[in-house]
Amino acid sequence: MSAKERIDLSKIPSHVCVIMDGNGRWAKRQGLLRTIGHQNGVKAVRDTVEAAAEIGVKFLSLYAFSTENWKRPRWEVDALMDLLVSSINKETKTLMDNNIRLTAIGDIESLPSNCRKNLQEAIQKTAGNTRMTLIIALSYSSRWEIIQASKKIAEAVAAGRLSADDIDDSVISANLSTSFCPDPELMIRTSGEHRISNFMLWQLAYAELYFTDKLWPDFRKEDFYEAIEDFQKRDRRYGMVQEQTTD
Repeated sequence: MSAKERIDLSKIPSHVCVIMDGNGRWAKRQGLLRTIGHQNGVKAVRDTVEAAAEIGVKFLSLYAFSTENWKRPRWEVDALMDLLVSSINKETKTLMDNNIRLTAIGDIESLPSNCRKNLQEAIQKTAGNTRMTLIIALSYSSRWEIIQASKKIAEAVAAGRLSADDIDDSVISANLSTSFCPDPELMIRTSGEHRISNFMLWQLAYAELYFTDKLWPDFRKEDFYEAIEDFQKRDRRYGMVQEQTTD
């Protein structure tokens, strides 16, 4: 029996996020340029999106490019931006055919103009799709996001639209870039690294974390299903004792 067949479809996490790590190491192990690793990672993206949609995940977030990634060599950044544009152009029809909505979070204005243009066109074209929302984190970092949210809240207090005493979890969540979706219940990271690398620090407070040694270009549907199967075995308590969370 495959991992997919063992999944309980009544207990699918509504939001799964993935830190796609290991493209560079995958390429290096084969004596190739890092950019070849990024290119081969596109297949893993396609498999993961299809797998998530097939079992009923409603929101899938992929950490594609962090604010720290701008520090990489210029040739690699340029190649990543070109790959982003070509991937968006190639995959938009597939998103439409599968009723998947595309959106993005992060400092989108920092992207090259051609990337922004293609991204916005794909977002607008898929806006009415309802099967699943695919969230691409681009030029994103959680600290950047929290700073932006803090500024918006401070401006609201200064303008008298909000009292400082009214600031709570819901106010902060409402001012984050993910305000339109529930917090992730499961975070998957590939490549064997055991950290979350400045990704959704606020939103991952109660998420289950799943780490796999698979490098991102080798990640396939069965790997995603195994992560879901593992998630369904977890005892999720949210700070309570086991007796409070079971019948």
